[in-house]
Amino acid sequence: MDVMPKWADVLLVPVISLILAMVISALVILGIGEDPWAALKLMVQGSFGSTYGWGYTLFYATNFIFTGLAFAVASHAAMFNIGAEGQATLGGLGVALVCLALPWPHWTLALPAAMAGGALFGAAWAFLPAWLAAKRGSHIVITTIMFNFIGAAVLNYMLVNAMRPEGSMDPASAKFPDGTNLPTLHEMLAVVGIPFAKSAPANVALLIALLACFLVWLLLWRTRFGFELRAYGKSESGAIYAGISPTKIIIVAMLISGGLSGLMAVNNVMGEAERLVLNSVEGAGFIGIAVALMGRNHPLGILISAILFGFLYQGGAELALWTTIPRELIVVIQGLVILFTGALDNMVRMPIERLFLWRRRSRQTAGE
Repeated sequence: MDVMPKWADVLLVPVISLILAMVISALVILGIGEDPWAALKLMVQGSFGSTYGWGYTLFYATNFIFTGLAFAVASHAAMFNIGAEGQATLGGLGVALVCLALPWPHWTLALPAAMAGGALFGAAWAFLPAWLAAKRGSHIVITTIMFNFIGAAVLNYMLVNAMRPEGSMDPASAKFPDGTNLPTLHEMLAVVGIPFAKSAPANVALLIALLACFLVWLLLWRTRFGFELRAYGKSESGAIYAGISPTKIIIVAMLISGGLSGLMAVNNVMGEAERLVLNSVEGAGFIGIAVALMGRNHPLGILISAILFGFLYQGGAELALWTTIPRELIVVIQGLVILFTGALDNMVRMPIERLFLWRRRSRQTAGE
C-alpha cells in the first residue's frame, strides 16, 4: 500500500516544492534590494494580464509540452533521455528542408509534411543512442547528451555551408514560402470574434501540442505497447520474464521520444521564425526534463507544468524589461524551480510521507 495518497503525490508535493522555490527566490530578490511582491505582480501581469502576455506564455508552453512529453515517454521505459535539445534541433532541420522543398500553396498542405519531417529527423537522431543502449549497453544519458553537441554542429554546418542564401552573412536559411505561414491565435480566434494580440507568436502548433498530450496518454495507458513500456520501466527482469523484448521497448520508446522533440520545431521554426536559425531550440529540450518531472510524467501534469514554465519565461522577460533585476537573476529563479521540483523532490516528499504514515498509525491506534 502506498504511504501517500495519489492526490498528494500529484498535487501536494509539486505545490510545496514550488512554494519553497518561490520563497527562496523572494529572498534572493530582497537581497539585491528589490521588492519580491512587486516583482511577482509584474510577472503575473506580464504573463497573464493581457492577450499579448498570454500569447507568449502559451508559445513557450507549447515548446515545453513537446519536450516534456518526449522525456516522459522515455522515462516510463526507465530511460533518461537528455537529448531532446539535439533531437529538436535536428527536427528544425527537417521542418526547414520540407518547407523549402516546394512552393507550398497553403499551410494546410505544408503543415502535415513539416510535422512528418520534424518528427522523422528527431526520431532519426534518437535512433543511434537507442540502438547503442539496446544492443551495446551504452548509457543513454551519455550518448544522448553527446548527440546534443553533434546535432548543434550539424545544424551549424548546414546553415553556414548549405542552406544560407547567397550573399547573406546571417547563418540562417532563406525565409519559408508564404504558403507555409501558420495561423496565429489572433487569426484563429478572430474567426469566432474573440480579440487577441496580433503580435503574439502563439499559433496552431498549440493545438497540435494538446493533441499530442491526448495521444501520449492513449499510448501509455490504453494500448498494449504502453502497458509493456511501463512494465519494462518498473521492472526490467519482470518484463523479460513476461516475454517483453527490451530491444523493442528501448528503440521504439526512444523513436517516439525523438519524434515528439522534433515536432517542437513546428512551433518555433515554422510558426514563429518562419526560417531556420542557429539555437532555435533555446534550451527547451532541457527545460522539458523539469516540466516532465514536475508533471509526474503524466500528460495532464506536463500540460500544467509547461504553462508554469511558460509563465516563468514570459514573466522573467517582463522583469528584465521593466525593472533593474538582471536577466541572470531570472535564470536563477528558473533554476531554483527546477532544483526544488526535480533534484530535491525527495526533500519535500519524505516529510509528507512521514506525516501521512503518522496519521495512518494514529488512526489505527485509535481504532484499537
